[in-house]
Amino acid sequence: MDNSVVAELRDIVKIYPDGVKALDGVSLTLEKGKVHAVLGENGAGKTTLMRILYGEIRPTRGEIILDGRPVRFKSTVDAIRSGIAMVYQHPRMVPTLTVRENMELYFESAGLGEEAWRRLEWATKVTGFEVPLGERAEDLPLGVLQRAEILRSLAANARILILDEPTTNLTPAEVGGLFEAIRRMKREGLALAYITHRLPEVREIADTVTVLRRGKVVASGVDPRRVPGEELARLMVGELPKPAPRKRHKPHGSPVLLLEDVEAQARIRLTIRRLEVMPGEVLGVAGVEGNGQDELVSLVIGLLKPLRGRVEVLGGTPSSPRDFLRMGGAFIPGDRGRALIQHFSVAENLAFLLYAHQGPLMLTPRSLEGLYRRVAEEYRVVAEGPWVPVSSLSGGNQQKLLVGTQLHLGPRLLVAVNPTRGLDVATTRYVRSLIDGLAAGGAGVLLVSSDLDEVLELSDRIAVIYKGRITGIVAREEATPERLGALMGGA
Repeated sequence: MDNSVVAELRDIVKIYPDGVKALDGVSLTLEKGKVHAVLGENGAGKTTLMRILYGEIRPTRGEIILDGRPVRFKSTVDAIRSGIAMVYQHPRMVPTLTVRENMELYFESAGLGEEAWRRLEWATKVTGFEVPLGERAEDLPLGVLQRAEILRSLAANARILILDEPTTNLTPAEVGGLFEAIRRMKREGLALAYITHRLPEVREIADTVTVLRRGKVVASGVDPRRVPGEELARLMVGELPKPAPRKRHKPHGSPVLLLEDVEAQARIRLTIRRLEVMPGEVLGVAGVEGNGQDELVSLVIGLLKPLRGRVEVLGGTPSSPRDFLRMGGAFIPGDRGRALIQHFSVAENLAFLLYAHQGPLMLTPRSLEGLYRRVAEEYRVVAEGPWVPVSSLSGGNQQKLLVGTQLHLGPRLLVAVNPTRGLDVATTRYVRSLIDGLAAGGAGVLLVSSDLDEVLELSDRIAVIYKGRITGIVAREEATPERLGALMGGA
């Protein structure tokens, strides 16, 4: 065996009790000092494969070879003690404990004591990361929690680090810091598995690529710098669906959303002279995250009260998010992990989402199953049935469930925050087509997105926000990345 190879997955098959084959003969090799990207659309089997390496799932067939010897992990504790760590898309820290207390729990599970705390100093120097050990996990941004999980992995002697969709919850500046840390970890000899569906990231950070589609390897040993991005996309999803032709909306009637002479205060002060969304219009809000987008959305959905000014939604003023929904609004939050109750079933989540819109309902298992079938068919949600936990769905199918439930009730105003963040190419195009279709049918859409391409693709007009103020509103045909970038910087 090559001395640079630290781990091999050989002919891994995973078949669940209901007969679903998640992985079909997948093989993969991890080497010291290299980043191996596992590329594929949502539901391709990427995370399942790495959870097997991490000891969280047992394979139906196949072998794990570590340092040239076959191993069988009974749990993640076995994997951690063997030098394997996994950092998930959504951090797995106990929310009410401090970062230090979470690290102590992790180190104890690995049978480590003071040695781990000494290595934490080394890990901090290697990555350049610093985290507030005394803060509770629930009070910290997701990017900080991710850095903390990477640090504790290195402190616990990880030689193999698995990163699951690591940039999903990061700002552009945080992505740059993560990539620099990955380069430093490579120089220290770590082997990294990088789960993603984002092609630009693969081309920037990966040394080699394995592409999965529907549980099978469709390409391995790919050099991402020598293969065009379109070819990688084709390998991921088959023939790429063509983007739907952009429908030009013709706004008409009275505004479905109007903010006038508004001031509000939360983390930052929000000041808006006038902002409106017309029926049949997509108004995009562009800006670097943290410039007042959260405050704006909170105002619109009734979560934040203005200090002064007028906030009118569909002819009234919502006093709470439930009020907003019952007035005919719909809301797609930026973090689907908080919008859906992960350990509840798909049907139970549908019931809660309906209750938020309509109040108390008489729902039976049979009626919920019927609703599930309608939503799943109309919005292409792939699940094993209505009673499986939402956590068993891929990220893309969770998002389609969330979007589909909101659109199923025919809202007159949709507030969508980063609606395609973390989705693969095909699902992104599908969700964007749903939003475009809703506006084409006469609803107004407030689209708040940190993805400038998304804003440019969907919007009829674009409002740019900077330090709590609207620095400009630009018609789509007059918008360029350069002009928007200048406005995003306060020009």
